[in-house]
Amino acid sequence: MRLLISPSLRHVTVLPGNGVREFIKVKVRARRVSYRMLFYSLLFFTFILRFVFLLSTADTIDAETKCSTLGCLGKRLGPRILRRRLDSAVPEVIYQVLEQPLDNDELKGRDDIPQTLEEFMDEVKNNIFDAKAFALKLREMVTLLEQRTRNAKIQEYLYRHVASSSIPKQLLCLALRLAHEHSTNAAARRQLPLPELVPALVDNSYFHFVLASDNVLAASVVANSLFQNALRPEKFVLHIITDRKTYSPMQAWFSLHPLSPAIIEVKALHHFDWFAKGKVPVLEAMEKDLRVRSRFRGGSSAIVESSTDKPHIIAAKLQTLGPKYNSVMNHIRIHLPELFPSLNEVVFLDDDIVVQTDLSPLWDIDMNGKVNGAVETCRGQDKFVMSKRLKNYLNFSHPLIAKNFNPKECAWAYGMNIFDLEAWRKTNISITYHHWVEENLKSGLSLWQLGTLPPGLIAFHGHVHVIDPFWHMLGLGYQENTSLADAETAGVIHFNGRAKPWLDIAFPQLRPLWAKYINSSDKFITGCHISTS
Repeated sequence: MRLLISPSLRHVTVLPGNGVREFIKVKVRARRVSYRMLFYSLLFFTFILRFVFLLSTADTIDAETKCSTLGCLGKRLGPRILRRRLDSAVPEVIYQVLEQPLDNDELKGRDDIPQTLEEFMDEVKNNIFDAKAFALKLREMVTLLEQRTRNAKIQEYLYRHVASSSIPKQLLCLALRLAHEHSTNAAARRQLPLPELVPALVDNSYFHFVLASDNVLAASVVANSLFQNALRPEKFVLHIITDRKTYSPMQAWFSLHPLSPAIIEVKALHHFDWFAKGKVPVLEAMEKDLRVRSRFRGGSSAIVESSTDKPHIIAAKLQTLGPKYNSVMNHIRIHLPELFPSLNEVVFLDDDIVVQTDLSPLWDIDMNGKVNGAVETCRGQDKFVMSKRLKNYLNFSHPLIAKNFNPKECAWAYGMNIFDLEAWRKTNISITYHHWVEENLKSGLSLWQLGTLPPGLIAFHGHVHVIDPFWHMLGLGYQENTSLADAETAGVIHFNGRAKPWLDIAFPQLRPLWAKYINSSDKFITGCHISTS
């Protein structure tokens, strides 16, 4: 490198050279050198030497992976300017040791592994470690802590699975007391609705809602919130569908707790003519589904004992064992046109929702010929809840899914849906639903793993009309950070997720939104010690 300085010191020219010697050789285009020029030249070289010293010092201090100081610049310029060697044996040894796999069995019974960072630092200070010994000790400690963290997460997921799948003793108490009341009290067995109101059950001038549930307390909250917020409750009809074992408690509750002037119908599945006529596709699919899940999953014990699955995979597998996903109440919505042949339009409600506004304006929404009015779940301020696309529910590594669907397509939600039954009857939605359920069973549950939403996303593909998110706010059962202010302003809130509001694992700041629709002075509520706080 050549450095040319003008006599007036106004121009400095740097030309390529052949190394350090050429770098320090200064040629001046003048016949004489003034003291002033010599002074500034010495000052310039002093600065250069100090800069090189800083580079070498910072390079020694900085780690190989850092690029936050001048040392990083020294590493880049050093080979060209200073001919410095950058390779360091110490980090390479550490990397080699840390990259070597460590079998968890090697840690069993060991009591010489530091349990905390403080213990590790004390051991380092009290012993002379080379780089390899340091890395070995660090790898053992980190692996042990990772193993313990994994086990703790899996244990948490197992406890949550048990808590969300079990029936709380308070709900069991309520069902037993109501069943006893049904058998001993004629008032608990009265016809629902009263004979003079039966024509309203098929009158399309009313607003018809359908609720499928085997949870009496949850159904009561849905009914109370629906009718208390209605502007014209006398025009509201709620059709409650339940199973055989829950029919008596459900009828007893709504017989003893009438919500006039609203109209309530309680029917068990075996009361529907269509359901009792013979083979029902959804029941056949459920039976096969249970057999396949039992063969492929092996129960919660086998899932938890897996040493290869990550904790979130284990959590997803545990969720497939939840009773919700094997309940006929969760599958029956696909047969609404057959269950209600005289109705043109219904709003289907899940039993873990709370209504906070009048829902009659839903009938004013123009569905544009679509069958299913639903809220999309890929747009919204809450990125955790409102970020669901088809790729979140379907297995796009399977060629059958990849060939037919777009992974980036927006998903939608069950829980509060407007169904145009007239338009539905003109389609093959139900047939498509059962076809894909069969395909999933044949593939060993490799198209999707759980729930009725994945086959619903497929069956209703192209038949969904997007409605305003105001009508359905999701995530109150699994998103603890849900804003209470946002929840209070939503038309319908949905406690989808494990933390149901009737369970002890419910989020305490959100549970009051549900509990306020329970009468804490009711004799059945107090008798079963059901908390409303």
